[in-house]
Amino acid sequence: MNIGRRIRNLRLKKGLTQEELGERTDLTKGYISQIERDLSSPSIETFFNILEVLGCPPREFFDEERREQKVVYTDEDRTEFVDEERGYTVQWLVPESNENEMEPILLTIAPGGRFKEFEPSSSDTFAYVLSGAVRVRLGAGVYSAKAGETIYYQASEEHQIENNGDGPSQLLLVVTDSYL
Repeated sequence: MNIGRRIRNLRLKKGLTQEELGERTDLTKGYISQIERDLSSPSIETFFNILEVLGCPPREFFDEERREQKVVYTDEDRTEFVDEERGYTVQWLVPESNENEMEPILLTIAPGGRFKEFEPSSSDTFAYVLSGAVRVRLGAGVYSAKAGETIYYQASEEHQIENNGDGPSQLLLVVTDSYL
């Protein structure tokens, strides 16, 4: 087991710099760097202190089975929400993706349907139109895209995606700092 790399990954997941972790553990940035590169081994007390700051119990840190991340997801992993009133269906492709930095969904919009309207945020939105045709309202701008085209925008204004085609439209949609 590469303890230094594991500590580094936990620190990055927590959004801390080496300096911030050092401040919270009364260690220097240089010493944190040495630990992460396996150039130095912390005492048990220091190691437990680092894990406490990183919010990781020792048992979880050493549990190889628990740490293994899931990489491939199947249809059985998906959850679905249908809004018949607005005419759209959302399938979350990765369970609990709303806890991650990206939230990939499969969005199907019926003819004349509209996905919910979103307030401005710091999120980025990426969509690939798999079938049909859609219109994206972003602030005062209106943009159209059809099957095979890509949509990408910063969600700094109110925005909404609607189907402006004759049949259903389907998009692969990925949002950062998720708020779906």
